[in-house]
Amino acid sequence: MTTSTRGATKVPAVLVLEDGRIFRGRAYGAVGETFGEAVFSTGMTGYQETLTDPSYDRQIVVATAPQIGNTGWNDEDDESGRIWVSGYVVRDPARVPSNWRAKRSLDDELERQDVVGISGIDTRALTRHLRERGSMRAGIFSGEAVAPEADLVARVLAQPQMKGASLYEEVATKEAYVVPAIGEKRFTVAAIDLGIKGMTPHRMAERGIEVHVLPATATVEDVYAVDPDGVFFSNGPGDPATADGPVALMTAVLERKTPLFGICFGNQILGRALGFGTYKLKYGHRGINQPVQDRTTGKVEVTAHNHGFAVDAPLDKVSETPFGRAEVSHVCLNDDVVEGLRLLDQPGFSVQYHPEAAAGPHDAAYLFDRFTSLMSTVPMEGQRA
Repeated sequence: MTTSTRGATKVPAVLVLEDGRIFRGRAYGAVGETFGEAVFSTGMTGYQETLTDPSYDRQIVVATAPQIGNTGWNDEDDESGRIWVSGYVVRDPARVPSNWRAKRSLDDELERQDVVGISGIDTRALTRHLRERGSMRAGIFSGEAVAPEADLVARVLAQPQMKGASLYEEVATKEAYVVPAIGEKRFTVAAIDLGIKGMTPHRMAERGIEVHVLPATATVEDVYAVDPDGVFFSNGPGDPATADGPVALMTAVLERKTPLFGICFGNQILGRALGFGTYKLKYGHRGINQPVQDRTTGKVEVTAHNHGFAVDAPLDKVSETPFGRAEVSHVCLNDDVVEGLRLLDQPGFSVQYHPEAAAGPHDAAYLFDRFTSLMSTVPMEGQRA
């Protein structure tokens, strides 16, 4: 929830955490108040892609990089039609942005979209606090929204938790649309939008895939009406334990043995459909420098992450599921969190991280090629009914 007005960056502001920790700084972007889950992102670059990623819905993002806004804001790098973060926390905002594509400053864009932020605080101390205590509810207050500390803490504590939050329908498209293949069309994919980033269908289109992006509420009839060669489940915000509708749809796709691919929230949906549980991480993975091992090849990739939940699947064995055998295909080398699943008896896989690399390294781009390979080798007769 955000309530804001336009205002100057010299306006005093406070960041209030649910455990009572207070950080004081200056307003950045819009002036007012906002609430969300405080999380930190370790990316040195890519703030525009981060802010417009629908997976950050209802979150206050703390930038660990000390200076933010150097490259301003352009009209090309948005991952969706708007900024989705509830609030933004930076240490040292750039005074003068400098980039040949910049159209305006980050501060101006935050203000234009009524995003309440705070600058001039010790983001290093804040990040350490969140790492030790875990992600938690928070509020940013500036201008007339500032009140006695006890009152602000009470208001933060009255906000809903991220655990148990169902958010994917809030951010998904309401109407289906098509991203045409670039060059010769090779495949058709039905993509379930649970909070999809714009670069994801673009990466598929680069490989000759015509992508039909469908609402999160799409039915199995909607999916197979586009005559897909494969089905994709996207990233998205909130607790996957609430996503019973997408899990039911995933189950229907698995029953038809259609080639499938999932990213982030889509990985958690596949995990649930296979019978695994999900759980909330203490402070999550957010940034563009996370080491992940592809256990099928032994290769280590540097990858882009944005997830606060994970799949609870065994790392040391192949699991028997209602759809045959499955195994953990990728694992984070920092903490052994499951970062991917692979079906062994039918065509399907998923990863918890973001191979579309917007922003981030391109180490995992091969996963889109792996998806096209599945669609190339699996006959589809009888699977579109």
